Amino acid sequence: MTIELTRPTTDLFESWAAAVAEFGDGHVDGSGLQAPVTPDRATLEALIEKSDLLSDTTAELPEDAVHNDLYWVVDDGEVVGFLSFRHELNAYLREVGGHIGYAVRESRRRQGYASAALRLGLERAREIGLERVLVTCDDDNVGSYRTIEGAGGVLQDVSDQSARGHAMLRRYWIAL
Repeated sequence: MTIELTRPTTDLFESWAAAVAEFGDGHVDGSGLQAPVTPDRATLEALIEKSDLLSDTTAELPEDAVHNDLYWVVDDGEVVGFLSFRHELNAYLREVGGHIGYAVRESRRRQGYASAALRLGLERAREIGLERVLVTCDDDNVGSYRTIEGAGGVLQDVSDQSARGHAMLRRYWIAL
C-alpha cells in the first residue's frame, strides 16, 4: 500500500468516476461534491476549478465557505477515497463538519485507508500550524469513530443534528 493525498486531476478520471459511482446517490464526505453526483468530465472539471479556488488562501471566498484542500486518497494510482481539509471552522463546521471530512469507497473499506487518510490530513493540519482539529462522524458509524479515536480523538460530545439533516453526531478533538 502506497497511500497518498492527490489533488483532483483529469489524469485519474476513470478511477475517480468509479469511486464516486460506488457511493450511488448519497453524499460523499470529503469529496467537495453535492449529492447526487454524475461522475462525468464536466463534473470533474468543475471540481478541479472549485478545488483550486478553495485552496488559494489569497482568494476571496463566498461568505459560507472556508479555505479548504480537497484531496483524493490514492493507492497505487487508484482513487480509494476522498478527504477534505478545512483550514478553519465556520459556525456550521464547528457543529457538523469539522476540519477534516473523509470517505472511503465501499469496495476498499476495512483495509486501513481511512486511518491512513486521517493521518495524512493531520500532517496537513500541522503544516499550516493548527494546534488541534475537530473531526466528526455519525454516532452509529463504529468504524469511523474507532478510526478517530485511534488517531487520538477525544470525544467532546454527541449532539442531535437532525435539524441540519444529519443523525446523532459525535464531535472529537485531536491535539496536534
